[in-house]
Amino acid sequence: MARRTSFVCLLITVLLLPALACAEHTREWRQTNFSEFEKGTANGVAVRSDGKFMPAPKFDAFAAPNLAYIWQLRVDSRGRLFAAGGSDAKVLRFDDAGKATTVFESSELTAQAIVLDSKDNLYVATSPDGKVYKVTPDGQKSVFFDPKTKYIWALALDSQEDLFVATGDKGQVFVVRPDGKGQLFYQSDERHARSLAFDTKGDLLVGTEPDGLILRINILRKAAETVPTAGVPFVIYETNKSEVTSLLQDSNGNLYAASVGDKPRSPGFPRVVPGGVPPQAGSIVVTAQGSVVAQGRQQTTATSQATPYPFPNAPTGGAEVVQIAPDGSPRTLWTSRDDLVFAMALASSGHLLLGTGDKGTIIELEGNDIYSSVAQTASAQVTSLVASPSGEVFVATANAGKIFTLGPGYASQGSIESDAFDAKIFSHWGRLTWWGENGVMQGKVAFYVRSGNTSSPENNWSAWAGPYKTSGSGEVRCPPARFVQWKAVFLEPDGAGTPTISWVSLAYQPKNVAPVINGIAIQDPGVRVVGFPAQPNGVGGAAVPSQLRMPNPAGTNPSPPPEVTIRTNAEVPPQGFQEKGYESVLWNSADDNDDDLIYTIYYRAEGERTWHLLKDKLTQRFYSWDTTSMPDGAYYLKIVASDSPSNPSEQALSAERESDRFEIVNTPPQVENLQAVATASAVSISFDGVSSSDAIALARYSLDAGDWQIALPVGGLSDSPKESYQIQLHAVPSGEHTIAVQVTDRFDNATAEKTTFTVPARAAK
Repeated sequence: MARRTSFVCLLITVLLLPALACAEHTREWRQTNFSEFEKGTANGVAVRSDGKFMPAPKFDAFAAPNLAYIWQLRVDSRGRLFAAGGSDAKVLRFDDAGKATTVFESSELTAQAIVLDSKDNLYVATSPDGKVYKVTPDGQKSVFFDPKTKYIWALALDSQEDLFVATGDKGQVFVVRPDGKGQLFYQSDERHARSLAFDTKGDLLVGTEPDGLILRINILRKAAETVPTAGVPFVIYETNKSEVTSLLQDSNGNLYAASVGDKPRSPGFPRVVPGGVPPQAGSIVVTAQGSVVAQGRQQTTATSQATPYPFPNAPTGGAEVVQIAPDGSPRTLWTSRDDLVFAMALASSGHLLLGTGDKGTIIELEGNDIYSSVAQTASAQVTSLVASPSGEVFVATANAGKIFTLGPGYASQGSIESDAFDAKIFSHWGRLTWWGENGVMQGKVAFYVRSGNTSSPENNWSAWAGPYKTSGSGEVRCPPARFVQWKAVFLEPDGAGTPTISWVSLAYQPKNVAPVINGIAIQDPGVRVVGFPAQPNGVGGAAVPSQLRMPNPAGTNPSPPPEVTIRTNAEVPPQGFQEKGYESVLWNSADDNDDDLIYTIYYRAEGERTWHLLKDKLTQRFYSWDTTSMPDGAYYLKIVASDSPSNPSEQALSAERESDRFEIVNTPPQVENLQAVATASAVSISFDGVSSSDAIALARYSLDAGDWQIALPVGGLSDSPKESYQIQLHAVPSGEHTIAVQVTDRFDNATAEKTTFTVPARAAK
């Protein structure tokens, strides 16, 4: 029993601890994980999934061609860059300075895919209802192959320079010899043959939609001059997504596959175009079928519709990237429920790069389940990535169509600005500390801090204070305010080892503010409030519960308590029980500093000016007391809240609030002038109920210890300290009887009296 009692006491102690106890006002704003750093604004800084940030590869603008979107990039044997896109089908060639020359254009809506052979002949696939064009190095353009299908998704050249063409809506793959002779190579059961690649053995790899399959197909050749045919297809992996957007083979035989979008709920289940805001003129709307609709084109008839054309996008479902080893074993490298992967490439470091949307971010997979966001474009989607012979990676975007270069080497003076921190209260700023590796603690990074009183750090904030190159080197020199922000600048990104930062912390001290008492609720008379788990004993040992009025912020119209979820280390809501003679009060309070509060209760009678102490040193926000020692009358309470437990005495602040008027009445009413006049036919009973301080609430009578019956006063209303009652009883048997009467006020004070009378026998007829 002793052990059980000790456990209960310990439980009570834990549950009644305040939600947040602070010994002093000094706080710490600390950022240490990916989600916190990702909210900041990075420029030349990579934010890693393991909660670190570091210099990112340099990311520069290369060209801004007059294209709404760029679908694919390729580099020829001379290192020149080609870009295919739209809205009108066009292919541009760029010199080293980023100057563009148009090498192909047609009346189709978009140039979806391009590839270059060993002689720098350019092959261009257009959509929708497009064709494959051949453009020679001297600019001669001709139709090379017409698959007579709606979409052409991808082009790929094998070692024999046979051209493979992936199409939809019938999921077909065609093969075309260098002389233009072509035929159907493979007919799939899928709607789209979405992406192409070759493995180290020269077999064709095909990514599909809507089941997200990756197939390997042997290329069979009877002779070098004949059109190759397909061997038996084999599914090497089924992705968890609907659409395989990109396939990439590395030199070690590892295959990387990016897939996007939720799969249909059942085989053949159609994907639907989601509803949304009507597009504006000239805008691009992405559909769930992997298409966009160009708005703003002139319609020729009342029933004509905007023409769809391919776009590698799945609006919902996120993305997945898997690695398939040479032995066929798969491993998931990266997943996201929000980002969509449209393109992949290998950086000079050997790390896998992902081009994503709809935030236009480039993500680098570093291995060991660590990834980082290395660059952010202003466009919605990164649609193509291609490595150049010089080691840089060209980056293409859509909405709007632009071209950038990524790497090699690190960005010069890369920086990251944190999101604005809201201290909630006017605060003084203390020491800025951080920790990192590879020279971070030896001055390879400089920190700056600024503050302000608006939620957005714009022109009305203080200037950046700094630089701070040594962690914890004194208080930061920016003015006290409500909001604050830090900035980190890497000074030597190309030194020995890449500097990384793991956490940043800023000490601050909010100005002490007074607590607030938001509302006071006086309970009904005869209610006792207790904390968990103690309960008072009622009659026979059973406590009768009572619903409590809870204080609301306005302090008026107290209402029944809402359903409350009890949390460990949170203040437990009190319980109410009926117990005559008790009065109870509940209040709610708040402190913006999260200080511990202590309460004092005072009272005064109506008409008095002096407040008298009722109870002090309370930590809970309720109190009950026995009122039987207090004279009857009207009273007021004053609740005083102080934050002295969390502050030095000279800095402690307090607040107070007065309750509404309430009454205490413990003196029971009286029964006066009780009389019973009996005749053989009726009994007339009369009495007065008299209260010294309150209206009579209820009167009852009982004849010969029978059930109590309600008695109404003369006039019908019980609204006066004195009420008169007249009761007529009929058919009362002859003989001696006892009548008992009881009067009760609204405080449940009651008095009963009785009298005896005799009913004479009725005369015989």
